[in-house]
Amino acid sequence: MSKKKKIVVKIGSSLLENSEKLTLRYAFMNGLMSDLAQLQSEGHDIILTSSGSVALGLNMVGKRPEDAGILDRQAAAACGQPLLMNAYRQMASEHGMDVAQMLVVVEDMEDRRRFLNIKNTMIRLFENDILPIVNENDSVATRDLRVGDNDRLSAKVAQMVQADLLIILTSVEGLYDRDPSDPDAVFISEIEDVSEHLESTTGISALGSGGMLTKMQAANMAQNAGCETIIAEGIIERPLSSILKNERRYTRCLATGVTQSPLKIWLSNRLQVSGTLVVSNEVSVAVTAGDCGISISDVISIQGDFTKGDVLHVYNEDGEEVVRGLTNFSSEETMLLARNLDMPVEDVIGYKTKSNVIGAENILVLEEQHLPHDAPEDDQKLVIPL
Repeated sequence: MSKKKKIVVKIGSSLLENSEKLTLRYAFMNGLMSDLAQLQSEGHDIILTSSGSVALGLNMVGKRPEDAGILDRQAAAACGQPLLMNAYRQMASEHGMDVAQMLVVVEDMEDRRRFLNIKNTMIRLFENDILPIVNENDSVATRDLRVGDNDRLSAKVAQMVQADLLIILTSVEGLYDRDPSDPDAVFISEIEDVSEHLESTTGISALGSGGMLTKMQAANMAQNAGCETIIAEGIIERPLSSILKNERRYTRCLATGVTQSPLKIWLSNRLQVSGTLVVSNEVSVAVTAGDCGISISDVISIQGDFTKGDVLHVYNEDGEEVVRGLTNFSSEETMLLARNLDMPVEDVIGYKTKSNVIGAENILVLEEQHLPHDAPEDDQKLVIPL
């Protein structure tokens, strides 16, 4: 690669640790850091997203992965994270690199201000030739509020810095059309539409929280942000350079067409649903055509406890997700306004503001390549009385 690129590399727990002893695989880490140092010396901006802190700390709390509950995993993460970073720091030093630790939780990636603060920190680290190592802060993340896997976290990071390439290293060569243990399984070297391959992506590793499904979801998030994704086996020697020089096979997920603005890309790839709205099919057609925003009178039902500035998922009456957008009101304010349509907005909520729940300028229309979220169950919605 001669042109300077932004590259995000994701490493899973199964590559970093021995699954029986729960100790670090130093040979793999050395080969990885050697390649990262080479890429950095060539002028590329590199980010490493790394799993592993939980698995590494389980020995200290006396638990096995299959027996550890959420509190055990939080404690293990607190124990394992300094061990992991110390190993990375020592390896990086041997290859002439400096590293920085960045721990995030799902709210950091979903809140626009925090998202931009993290991006600005990464840019400053790039300017000083420091390698950011990003991991989910598992010591405080809970089952309901966690990013869920570092595959999708790596895609969010790639989106954040407008990366050119996301490399996900795993325990297999790439994607097959079925379980790789099946002798008739066919290797897939290139993917344009991720959704066509989701059915063949079941199963997770003993140490990791995700499997091939989450890697496909990550690839979809990345490709919608104009970033190409490579999924490949994490071999010990030259795990990255052997890929970039096409010396072994891997699965390449192509970026899709012309990308949206950074704001629209951020809107499109959500890790957590803050809240939802249901509008009529007629309104959904007008909104997707770009003719209007979503007014209070358009809302049939709402779900979720959201605040002003959160991203809402909007569904039509058939349960199809059609758009996503930034809300101008909290869930409580939206309910009050919907029940008092004949009153001015400022009289209902106590201050003057825009009347639309979501303005047209803050709406992203979902396209075919976006993976939708399932609509909430009817008994989870608050139906606005007519």
